Amino acid sequence: MQNTEVSADFLRWTRFVAIAEGISYLALFFVTMPLKYWAEMGLPNQIVGMAHGFLFILYVVMIFWVGLRCKWSFFRLLLALAASLLPFATFYVERKWLK
Repeated sequence: MQNTEVSADFLRWTRFVAIAEGISYLALFFVTMPLKYWAEMGLPNQIVGMAHGFLFILYVVMIFWVGLRCKWSFFRLLLALAASLLPFATFYVERKWLK
């Protein structure tokens, strides 16, 4: 992290949101979408989809805030934001950049 301008509590919450966003993304792809299209059960997809949407927005805002406060390079900030679009990538960001 290399900067003390971000409080430990905010950083802990950012790590939690990164993990939760990653889990919701995987649940959406590998659990609720198959239920929706193969078992015709749309409700789980709606619920997880709404939760994922909220977590996605929260992740983007929190990563942007941490990146600005810690003076990350533009490329690093862009990669951390792009991680929200790839399965498993938020876990990498949480493990490597948010410690």
